[in-house]
Amino acid sequence: MKIVCTQTNLNTNLSLTSRAVSSRPTHPVLANVLLDACEETQQVSLTAFDLSLGIRTSFSAEVIKGGTVAIPAKLLNDIISRLPEGEISLDGSANEENMAETEGFIVNIIPKSGKYTVRAMSGEEFPELPTIPEPQTVEIAAGILSEGLRGSLFATSSDETKQILTGVHLTMMPDTLEFAATDGHRLAVVETANESSDEDFEQLEVTVPAKALRELERMLGHTEPEEAIAISFDQGQAIFEWGNQRLTSRTLEGQYPQYRQLLPQQFQRELTLDRKLFLTTLERIAVLADQKNNIVKVSIDSGNQEVSLSVEAQDIGSAFETIPAEISGDDIDLAFNVKYLLEGLKALPTSEILMQLNSHLTPVIFTPLGGVKMTYLAMPVQLRN
Repeated sequence: MKIVCTQTNLNTNLSLTSRAVSSRPTHPVLANVLLDACEETQQVSLTAFDLSLGIRTSFSAEVIKGGTVAIPAKLLNDIISRLPEGEISLDGSANEENMAETEGFIVNIIPKSGKYTVRAMSGEEFPELPTIPEPQTVEIAAGILSEGLRGSLFATSSDETKQILTGVHLTMMPDTLEFAATDGHRLAVVETANESSDEDFEQLEVTVPAKALRELERMLGHTEPEEAIAISFDQGQAIFEWGNQRLTSRTLEGQYPQYRQLLPQQFQRELTLDRKLFLTTLERIAVLADQKNNIVKVSIDSGNQEVSLSVEAQDIGSAFETIPAEISGDDIDLAFNVKYLLEGLKALPTSEILMQLNSHLTPVIFTPLGGVKMTYLAMPVQLRN
């Protein structure tokens, strides 16, 4: 194998794929990134796979001699990222002195000045990325997919004992792709439009690990918003493909909570608020929030058409601010974990938001006024006397 490419191309694609390399590989080859060079297409593909998450990207290069080799991912990444911009060549060949060993290949990395030699492995040992024999596939614009991820990923759980909650639940319908995430204290739901390419498409629900979807979100950051992303699912695997990129992920097993049942249908109180003003005020107030309970009190004053935010932190101090709001309904005091309120406000995409509630201990719903169809539910906490 011999290729000539730019440091920028190789470094960009390597930084994307190497994030799927296992930190504790169950097999030595999984600590590598697979480099596959094709003379016919003049393309180089890079693949990493930890048996759960797989990422493949490809880019144009001068492929003098095609071939496949598995190169230690961390070492390759460390070398390439530190090389100066410009052309570099990679020359891989069998290491005849070590053919009896597993690492029977060497790869020479040759920048403008200098040479690095790295031991590698045969590409034949690298596992194939999963495929779905008869997939149900939908297409969705990259920008819309990014909106769905941005509005849901933050609400997933990090508690591995509740594994099903560590993913985003995706519901695919003929004309809608719905994202839902909850950690048991808050819930985010985003509905986006899709274009089903299958006339006989049936509704399908899967839960995809947040780790995989965060990598997908990162990859989409390098993609034009209007580019179509093909999404294929079955009950064990999810595949996202576009252009020269592919991400595969296992899906999580188990029954996802019936989150739609948590959303109230009627409300006794409604508020229209300036999201940015609410957020910046809350960020200031949060500086004095007690680190033990992290609670902020929200007082709704219908007569003055304002909302008061306050914290009382023992041994630290206190803070109080008011913001204007359009309020219908009676006055009420309630409290939230400030983290849940902050993260939800940051994820809502519009300048104005609607806040709806019934009592001080029932779900509170936040929705954007216009734009993406998103619902954010936060549970209040019990106020101390």
